[in-house]
Amino acid sequence: MIARMTTKKKQHDAEQKADSIRPARVAGISRRRRFFDPGWVVDNTPYLLFLCMLALVYIYNGHHSEKRIKDINRTATELRELEYEYKTVKSELMFREKQSEVAKAVFPFGLKEPSLPPFRLTDTLP
Repeated sequence: MIARMTTKKKQHDAEQKADSIRPARVAGISRRRRFFDPGWVVDNTPYLLFLCMLALVYIYNGHHSEKRIKDINRTATELRELEYEYKTVKSELMFREKQSEVAKAVFPFGLKEPSLPPFRLTDTLP
């Protein structure tokens, strides 16, 4: 009886060992063929569509960020140009506001600088 149990146990262990070897080998072969199996594609269609959607979002994000960077650079260039224009106009205005320039500008209208200094008016009535 002990010999029979030992034999059954050995036979059972041998079957388990054979089963554990076969599926790995078969799984290796079937893993390669599984990707080309139409059933696998149909089963994983939602996942594949999700991956395609992620790829599209990734591409869109790249294009969108490049467009924003171009807009920022264009705006920075415009700002620099406007700063230069502001400084130029400001310096021209300061030049035209000088007393000598104002006197030259109003001379054709018959206006000239007073030769007497300004004086204060006072109220003499009680």
